Amino acid sequence: MKQIVLVTGASSGFGRLTAEALARAGHTVYASMRDIAGRNAANAEAMAKLTQETGIDLRTVELDVQSQPSVDSAVADVIAQSGRIDVLVHNAGHMVFGPAEAFTPEQYAQLYDVNVLSTQRVNRAVLPHMRTARSGLLVWVSSSSVTGGTPPYLAPYFGAKAAMDAIAIQYARELSRFGIETSIIVPGAFTSGTNHFAHAGHPADASVAAAYEAGPYAGFGDEVQKAFAEIVPPDADVSKVADAIVTVLDAPFGKRPFRVHIDPSEDGANIGFAVTDRLRAEMLHRVGLADLLVPARNAG
Repeated sequence: MKQIVLVTGASSGFGRLTAEALARAGHTVYASMRDIAGRNAANAEAMAKLTQETGIDLRTVELDVQSQPSVDSAVADVIAQSGRIDVLVHNAGHMVFGPAEAFTPEQYAQLYDVNVLSTQRVNRAVLPHMRTARSGLLVWVSSSSVTGGTPPYLAPYFGAKAAMDAIAIQYARELSRFGIETSIIVPGAFTSGTNHFAHAGHPADASVAAAYEAGPYAGFGDEVQKAFAEIVPPDADVSKVADAIVTVLDAPFGKRPFRVHIDPSEDGANIGFAVTDRLRAEMLHRVGLADLLVPARNAG
Protein backbone atom coordinates (compact mmCIF):
# COMPACT_ATOMS: atom_id res chain seq x y z
CA MET A 1 0.00 0.00 0.00
CA LYS A 2 1.39 3.38 -1.00
CA GLN A 3 2.41 5.48 1.99
CA ILE A 4 3.19 9.19 2.39
CA VAL A 5 6.57 9.25 4.11
CA LEU A 6 8.63 12.05 5.66
CA VAL A 7 12.32 11.28 6.26
CA THR A 8 14.49 13.64 8.31
CA GLY A 9 18.16 14.13 7.56
CA ALA A 10 17.81 12.72 4.06
CA SER A 11 20.65 14.52 2.30
CA SER A 12 23.12 11.67 2.84
CA GLY A 13 23.84 8.43 4.69
CA PHE A 14 21.02 6.29 6.07
CA GLY A 15 18.48 9.01 5.36
CA ARG A 16 19.36 9.37 1.69
CA LEU A 17 19.44 5.62 1.14
CA THR A 18 16.15 5.17 2.99
CA ALA A 19 14.35 7.91 1.09
CA GLU A 20 15.43 6.51 -2.27
CA ALA A 21 14.67 2.90 -1.31
CA LEU A 22 11.18 3.77 -0.08
CA ALA A 23 10.45 5.76 -3.23
CA ARG A 24 11.62 2.85 -5.38
CA ALA A 25 9.27 0.62 -3.37
CA GLY A 26 6.34 2.74 -4.56
CA HIS A 27 5.85 5.19 -1.73
CA THR A 28 5.62 8.97 -1.94
CA VAL A 29 8.68 10.15 -0.05
CA TYR A 30 9.55 13.62 1.21
CA ALA A 31 13.32 13.72 1.69
CA SER A 32 13.90 16.58 4.10
CA MET A 33 17.15 18.50 4.46
CA ARG A 34 18.53 21.92 5.29
CA ASP A 35 19.45 24.62 2.80
CA ILE A 36 18.19 23.09 -0.42
CA ALA A 37 19.14 26.24 -2.31
CA GLY A 38 22.68 26.23 -0.89
CA ARG A 39 24.78 23.52 0.72
CA ASN A 40 22.38 20.74 -0.25
CA ALA A 41 21.53 22.02 -3.72
CA ALA A 42 23.52 19.24 -5.39
CA ASN A 43 21.78 16.58 -3.31
CA ALA A 44 18.35 17.99 -4.12
CA GLU A 45 19.22 18.16 -7.81
CA ALA A 46 20.44 14.55 -7.77
CA MET A 47 17.15 13.41 -6.25
CA ALA A 48 15.16 15.41 -8.79
CA LYS A 49 17.16 13.80 -11.58
CA LEU A 50 16.60 10.33 -10.13
CA THR A 51 12.87 11.01 -9.96
CA GLN A 52 12.81 12.14 -13.56
CA GLU A 53 14.81 9.16 -14.81
CA THR A 54 12.98 6.44 -12.86
CA GLY A 55 9.47 7.80 -12.37
CA ILE A 56 9.59 7.32 -8.61
CA ASP A 57 7.85 9.83 -6.34
CA LEU A 58 10.77 11.33 -4.41
CA ARG A 59 10.38 14.94 -3.34
CA THR A 60 12.75 17.17 -1.40
CA VAL A 61 11.48 19.51 1.28
CA GLU A 62 13.31 22.21 3.20
CA LEU A 63 13.46 21.24 6.87
CA ASP A 64 15.91 22.23 9.61
CA VAL A 65 15.28 19.92 12.56
CA GLN A 66 16.78 22.54 14.89
CA SER A 67 14.09 25.08 14.05
CA GLN A 68 10.46 24.63 15.05
CA PRO A 69 9.23 27.18 12.47
CA SER A 70 11.13 25.30 9.76
CA VAL A 71 9.70 21.97 10.92
CA ASP A 72 6.17 23.36 11.08
CA SER A 73 6.49 24.87 7.62
CA ALA A 74 7.81 21.65 6.10
CA VAL A 75 5.06 19.53 7.64
CA ALA A 76 2.44 22.02 6.47
CA ASP A 77 3.85 21.80 2.95
CA VAL A 78 3.63 17.99 2.97
CA ILE A 79 0.08 18.05 4.27
CA ALA A 80 -0.91 20.66 1.66
CA GLN A 81 0.54 18.54 -1.15
CA SER A 82 -0.43 15.03 -0.05
CA GLY A 83 -3.15 15.49 2.54
CA ARG A 84 -1.53 13.33 5.19
CA ILE A 85 1.67 11.84 6.59
CA ASP A 86 1.51 8.08 7.11
CA VAL A 87 5.10 7.46 8.15
CA LEU A 88 7.71 9.59 9.89
CA VAL A 89 11.31 8.37 9.81
CA HIS A 90 13.45 9.96 12.54
CA ASN A 91 16.90 9.75 11.01
CA ALA A 92 18.52 13.18 11.41
CA GLY A 93 21.63 13.10 13.56
CA HIS A 94 25.26 14.08 13.95
CA MET A 95 28.33 12.32 15.35
CA VAL A 96 31.31 13.72 17.25
CA PHE A 97 34.60 12.05 18.06
CA GLY A 98 37.13 12.74 20.80
CA PRO A 99 37.66 12.55 24.60
CA ALA A 100 34.43 13.33 26.43
CA GLU A 101 36.03 15.89 28.76
CA ALA A 102 37.24 18.00 25.83
CA PHE A 103 33.74 18.74 24.59
CA THR A 104 32.18 21.85 26.09
CA PRO A 105 28.72 21.75 27.66
CA GLU A 106 27.57 23.89 24.75
CA GLN A 107 28.75 21.20 22.33
CA TYR A 108 26.85 18.54 24.27
CA ALA A 109 23.75 20.73 24.14
CA GLN A 110 24.16 21.23 20.40
CA LEU A 111 24.55 17.52 19.80
CA TYR A 112 21.51 16.68 21.92
CA ASP A 113 19.56 19.32 20.04
CA VAL A 114 20.30 17.66 16.70
CA ASN A 115 19.94 14.05 17.81
CA VAL A 116 17.25 14.23 20.49
CA LEU A 117 15.30 17.49 20.68
CA SER A 118 14.83 17.46 16.91
CA THR A 119 12.60 14.40 17.22
CA GLN A 120 10.36 16.28 19.64
CA ARG A 121 10.01 19.22 17.24
CA VAL A 122 9.05 16.97 14.36
CA ASN A 123 6.72 14.83 16.49
CA ARG A 124 4.84 17.89 17.71
CA ALA A 125 4.25 18.93 14.10
CA VAL A 126 3.35 15.51 12.68
CA LEU A 127 1.56 13.67 15.48
CA PRO A 128 -1.58 15.86 15.58
CA HIS A 129 -2.28 14.71 12.01
CA MET A 130 -1.63 11.05 12.85
CA ARG A 131 -3.75 11.21 15.99
CA THR A 132 -6.62 12.71 14.04
CA ALA A 133 -6.31 9.94 11.45
CA ARG A 134 -5.97 7.32 14.20
CA SER A 135 -3.14 5.72 12.23
CA GLY A 136 0.52 6.16 11.42
CA LEU A 137 3.99 4.77 11.90
CA LEU A 138 7.04 6.26 13.60
CA VAL A 139 10.38 4.78 12.56
CA TRP A 140 13.32 5.73 14.78
CA VAL A 141 16.91 5.15 13.65
CA SER A 142 18.66 4.25 16.90
CA SER A 143 22.10 2.72 17.45
CA SER A 144 23.52 -0.57 18.70
CA SER A 145 25.65 1.55 21.05
CA VAL A 146 22.66 1.92 23.38
CA THR A 147 23.07 -1.62 24.75
CA GLY A 148 25.92 -3.11 22.70
CA GLY A 149 29.68 -2.87 22.92
CA THR A 150 30.88 0.72 22.61
CA PRO A 151 34.34 2.10 21.87
CA PRO A 152 35.52 5.21 23.76
CA TYR A 153 35.75 8.72 22.29
CA LEU A 154 32.11 8.70 21.18
CA ALA A 155 30.50 9.48 24.55
CA PRO A 156 28.41 12.54 23.54
CA TYR A 157 27.00 10.78 20.48
CA PHE A 158 26.28 7.53 22.30
CA GLY A 159 24.61 9.43 25.14
CA ALA A 160 22.37 11.24 22.68
CA LYS A 161 21.41 8.02 20.92
CA ALA A 162 20.55 6.40 24.24
CA ALA A 163 18.32 9.34 25.10
CA MET A 164 16.55 9.17 21.75
CA ASP A 165 15.97 5.43 22.10
CA ALA A 166 14.46 5.87 25.57
CA ILE A 167 12.12 8.55 24.26
CA ALA A 168 11.10 6.35 21.32
CA ILE A 169 10.05 3.58 23.71
CA GLN A 170 7.82 5.86 25.76
CA TYR A 171 6.27 7.41 22.66
CA ALA A 172 5.39 3.91 21.47
CA ARG A 173 3.35 3.31 24.63
CA GLU A 174 1.72 6.74 24.54
CA LEU A 175 0.66 6.42 20.90
CA SER A 176 -0.47 2.80 20.70
CA ARG A 177 -4.06 3.54 21.75
CA PHE A 178 -4.27 6.00 18.83
CA GLY A 179 -3.43 3.14 16.48
CA ILE A 180 0.01 4.61 15.78
CA GLU A 181 2.79 2.03 15.42
CA THR A 182 6.47 2.24 16.30
CA SER A 183 9.50 0.47 14.86
CA ILE A 184 13.02 1.15 16.12
CA ILE A 185 15.81 0.41 13.65
CA VAL A 186 19.11 -0.46 15.30
CA PRO A 187 22.12 -0.15 12.99
CA GLY A 188 25.44 -1.43 14.20
CA ALA A 189 28.87 -0.22 13.15
CA PHE A 190 29.16 0.87 9.53
CA THR A 191 32.51 2.54 8.93
CA SER A 192 31.90 3.05 5.22
CA GLY A 193 28.90 3.99 3.12
CA THR A 194 27.91 6.91 5.35
CA ASN A 195 29.49 10.24 6.30
CA HIS A 196 29.32 9.68 10.05
CA PHE A 197 33.05 9.60 10.68
CA ALA A 198 34.04 11.85 7.79
CA HIS A 199 31.76 14.63 9.03
CA ALA A 200 32.17 13.96 12.77
CA GLY A 201 32.61 16.98 15.00
CA HIS A 202 35.63 17.44 17.25
CA PRO A 203 36.20 18.82 20.77
CA ALA A 204 36.21 22.59 21.13
CA ASP A 205 38.53 22.57 24.14
CA ALA A 206 41.86 22.05 22.39
CA SER A 207 43.88 22.24 25.60
CA VAL A 208 42.04 19.31 27.18
CA ALA A 209 42.24 17.30 23.97
CA ALA A 210 45.99 18.00 23.84
CA ALA A 211 46.40 16.80 27.43
CA TYR A 212 44.93 13.45 26.46
CA GLU A 213 47.08 13.28 23.33
CA ALA A 214 50.25 14.12 25.28
CA GLY A 215 49.56 11.55 27.99
CA PRO A 216 48.68 7.85 28.09
CA TYR A 217 46.05 8.32 25.37
CA ALA A 218 48.50 9.50 22.71
CA GLY A 219 47.28 8.26 19.34
CA PHE A 220 44.20 6.74 20.95
CA GLY A 221 41.78 8.26 18.47
CA ASP A 222 43.46 6.48 15.58
CA GLU A 223 43.66 3.30 17.65
CA VAL A 224 39.91 3.36 18.32
CA GLN A 225 39.00 4.01 14.70
CA LYS A 226 41.30 1.25 13.48
CA ALA A 227 39.93 -1.24 16.00
CA PHE A 228 36.38 -0.19 15.19
CA ALA A 229 36.91 -0.65 11.45
CA GLU A 230 38.51 -4.07 11.88
CA ILE A 231 35.43 -5.62 13.49
CA VAL A 232 33.19 -4.59 10.60
CA PRO A 233 33.07 -7.32 7.92
CA PRO A 234 34.31 -6.16 4.51
CA ASP A 235 30.96 -7.07 2.95
CA ALA A 236 28.94 -4.93 5.39
CA ASP A 237 26.33 -3.20 3.26
CA VAL A 238 24.91 0.04 4.62
CA SER A 239 21.97 -0.20 2.22
CA LYS A 240 20.59 -3.04 4.37
CA VAL A 241 19.44 -0.39 6.86
CA ALA A 242 17.27 1.19 4.18
CA ASP A 243 16.07 -2.24 3.04
CA ALA A 244 15.00 -3.04 6.60
CA ILE A 245 12.91 0.12 6.77
CA VAL A 246 11.24 -0.77 3.46
CA THR A 247 10.37 -4.18 4.89
CA VAL A 248 8.87 -2.58 7.99
CA LEU A 249 6.63 -0.34 5.90
CA ASP A 250 5.53 -3.23 3.72
CA ALA A 251 4.44 -5.31 6.73
CA PRO A 252 0.72 -5.25 7.63
CA PHE A 253 -0.66 -3.31 10.57
CA GLY A 254 0.09 -5.01 13.87
CA LYS A 255 2.86 -7.15 12.36
CA ARG A 256 5.58 -4.53 12.20
CA PRO A 257 8.50 -5.41 14.47
CA PHE A 258 9.22 -3.19 17.46
CA ARG A 259 12.98 -3.50 16.85
CA VAL A 260 15.05 -4.48 13.85
CA HIS A 261 18.79 -5.06 14.19
CA ILE A 262 21.20 -4.54 11.29
CA ASP A 263 24.55 -5.13 12.95
CA PRO A 264 27.37 -6.54 10.82
CA SER A 265 29.85 -6.45 13.71
CA GLU A 266 27.49 -8.30 16.10
CA ASP A 267 28.31 -6.16 19.13
CA GLY A 268 25.64 -7.80 21.31
CA ALA A 269 23.00 -5.07 21.15
CA ASN A 270 20.38 -7.60 20.08
CA ILE A 271 20.90 -9.43 23.37
CA GLY A 272 20.94 -6.26 25.45
CA PHE A 273 17.76 -4.89 23.89
CA ALA A 274 16.00 -8.24 24.20
CA VAL A 275 16.54 -8.09 27.95
CA THR A 276 15.67 -4.43 28.52
CA ASP A 277 12.63 -4.47 26.25
CA ARG A 278 11.32 -7.59 27.97
CA LEU A 279 11.78 -6.03 31.41
CA ARG A 280 9.81 -2.97 30.35
CA ALA A 281 7.08 -5.11 28.81
CA GLU A 282 6.79 -7.25 31.94
CA MET A 283 6.34 -4.15 34.08
CA LEU A 284 3.42 -3.05 31.90
CA HIS A 285 1.88 -6.51 32.34
CA ARG A 286 2.31 -6.23 36.13
CA VAL A 287 0.48 -2.91 36.33
CA GLY A 288 -2.30 -3.87 33.94
CA LEU A 289 -1.21 -1.79 30.97
CA ALA A 290 -0.22 -4.58 28.60
CA ASP A 291 -2.50 -3.20 25.89
CA LEU A 292 0.09 -0.45 25.35
CA LEU A 293 2.46 -3.03 23.87
CA VAL A 294 0.43 -3.38 20.68
CA PRO A 295 -1.22 -0.73 18.50
CA ALA A 296 -4.99 -0.55 18.81
CA ARG A 297 -6.99 -1.61 15.79
CA ASN A 298 -9.76 0.74 14.78
CA ALA A 299 -8.48 3.17 17.40
CA GLY A 300 -10.87 5.76 18.66
